[in-house]
Amino acid sequence: MPLSEHEQRLLEQLEKQLHEDRRFASNMKAPSSTGRLSTRNIALGILLVILGLAGLIFGISQQIIVVGVIGFAVMFGGVMLALKKSAAGKIGQGAKPRAGSNAKNNSQFMSGLEEKWNQRKRDQSDG
Repeated sequence: MPLSEHEQRLLEQLEKQLHEDRRFASNMKAPSSTGRLSTRNIALGILLVILGLAGLIFGISQQIIVVGVIGFAVMFGGVMLALKKSAAGKIGQGAKPRAGSNAKNNSQFMSGLEEKWNQRKRDQSDG
């Protein structure tokens, strides 16, 4: 089913506004480009996983549950540390924009769309 002229104009307007909003485009970048894995974090994470595994095995073999649970927690922390992205990849992206700076433009945009949607619904119910 093809779009009506009105819908095509709305779609073109949306595309134009999306192209003009650079901050939105930068926020929609792929997650892999927002940060990098740190070699230091990976090395420390692997070390913690090995130590945690040793503690887990020791705790199980000696039937000391607390040592096993602590070993598992250390392993989990090591994995989390190894997978943590560094802040070095975020340098140059600039400071976070203030919440209120673009809120007014977004609310005007959304209220305009909402008004157009309501107008379209009124036109369909009248006709």
